[in-house]
Amino acid sequence: MKIWLYIAVMAIVTYLVRMLPMTFLRKEIKNKTMRSFLYYVPYVTLTVMTFPAIVYSTGSIYSALAGFATALALSFKKMSMILVAVISCVVVFITELMIL
Repeated sequence: MKIWLYIAVMAIVTYLVRMLPMTFLRKEIKNKTMRSFLYYVPYVTLTVMTFPAIVYSTGSIYSALAGFATALALSFKKMSMILVAVISCVVVFITELMIL
């Protein structure tokens, strides 16, 4: 019975978070600072969710950081996402082998 209460509260909170901005912000936002802030929110949210998963997904933080650094360097060189992922995984694998 308690679980249904938890699910209902989560549903209401999720609905309110999505509904309230649409209700109260009907006009276009003209403030440059606010527009800039809202522009970067999805990128920051994705980063905040992804980075801890990267760091704690391997057996060692060193292999995770090596894979992250590799992915960062390759992505700055404008390589394809598949290639970046594969090479980063290989770097993590090799680093894990060297650590053991």
